[in-house]
Amino acid sequence: MRTGALGTVLVAGGGITAWCAAAALRRRAPFLDVTLLATPVSPDALADRIACTLPSLLGFHGDLGIGEGDGIARTGAGYRLGTRFSGWAEGLADYAHAYGRYGRPFGPTSFHLHWLRAARTGAAGPFDGYSPAAALARADRFVPATPDTPFADHEYGLTLDPPRYHAMMRAFALHVGVREIAGEIADVRVDARGFVAAVTLADGRAVGAQLFVDATGPEARLRGALDAARDDWSRWLPCDRVLLADGPAAAPPVLTPVMAHPAGWRWTSGQQSGFGYASGHLGDAAAARVLRNACGQAPDAPIRIRPGTRPEPWRGNVVAIGDAATEMEPLEWCNLHLALSAIDRLVTMLPGAVPTPVEAADFNRQSLAEANRVRDFLAMHWRTAQRRDPLWRAVAAAEPPASLAHTLAQWTERGRLPFHEEETFARDAWAAVLIGQGCLPRRLDPLIDAVPAASADAAMAALAADIAAALPHLPTHAAFRAAQARYLTR
Repeated sequence: MRTGALGTVLVAGGGITAWCAAAALRRRAPFLDVTLLATPVSPDALADRIACTLPSLLGFHGDLGIGEGDGIARTGAGYRLGTRFSGWAEGLADYAHAYGRYGRPFGPTSFHLHWLRAARTGAAGPFDGYSPAAALARADRFVPATPDTPFADHEYGLTLDPPRYHAMMRAFALHVGVREIAGEIADVRVDARGFVAAVTLADGRAVGAQLFVDATGPEARLRGALDAARDDWSRWLPCDRVLLADGPAAAPPVLTPVMAHPAGWRWTSGQQSGFGYASGHLGDAAAARVLRNACGQAPDAPIRIRPGTRPEPWRGNVVAIGDAATEMEPLEWCNLHLALSAIDRLVTMLPGAVPTPVEAADFNRQSLAEANRVRDFLAMHWRTAQRRDPLWRAVAAAEPPASLAHTLAQWTERGRLPFHEEETFARDAWAAVLIGQGCLPRRLDPLIDAVPAASADAAMAALAADIAAALPHLPTHAAFRAAQARYLTR
């Protein structure tokens, strides 16, 4: 080991998040001695339990060299092109937030502004009708991005079978050289500098390292030993409980349905169904009945959420990731995404043998910016929803975070969407939700007049026709998965 170089890392946690962290550190920094302390998986760790993922998981696989054969077909995963929201705006049709562009760029302004102008005169169809990914998903069809077609640049996430995915990531991590030890954490010893010196296990063993990664879930067994500071988001993200129910194996939908409920929202993703709710508006027993009636399966015990984030996930020589850093309802499926983003950030900012405040400060700045902007995106769903239930009215009436207030002010005035660093969701995603929920701007950006309305309308009609003509020639989701499975097992 070079003098002053980082050599040993201990990842604490036994779930998907922990194994992803250990695998990435060892794979991308093979000079590290990485040990995973396989503690019992926290029942409240949503990042380890939610089946739906964002497209970032595929990029994470690519960085590790995991191909689709291992990452998808052999773990029983299905493809996801987005989410379909129903009941979030009473009196309006459902809408899709799809992972790809909406419309085609023409002129100096964004496509959504041309659509908004056309919608005022009745010349536009539904906004997601101009999204190739949304059209593909609504038809229950799937292909990866295909050049020289309308379906050339969409992204896709996955619907996981969490136990099978966990087994795959564990096997991969062990294959690349991660060492595994099992045990219960009994104590965390902190030295005079405020660094973790060692973790004491229930059997008396002491495990040390130069850097500790806390993936123990919301209990944050390591990072919580240093301080308890956290930002509270409960006034903007009201769901403090999640129920999950697993049923018989079923093909996951390409467009995950999310249905609004007076006390929250529920979803189904094939084998897994779920319900996020505010316990102050619906008791646990009543919530269990709602989910059981919807999916026919008895749910597990409620998962408790404290919506919020640690402003300093990295402190001293401990880095919190996943639910140990940020807790939020799984709306838009960001839980695992934030963990993977933190893992990538840690790999690119690896410290020396002794982490310095400069490294931790920049990691924390970027992590907080990302978490806050994800919070804004989720809170935007609640604030702009058009429902009359007491919970929904109360959340919509709460003073929004300053960054969200700025975005909504720009949108409602001129249809503009400002740029933010560390933004998880593209402007098209923001526009899809805002338009889908009936939150329309009072006026439009004056640059829209650079393209005559007739020309814009003709371009929009041509795009819709191109999508409609290509769609029947594409395979169904089931057919694509079956063909892929046959190819991989030849």
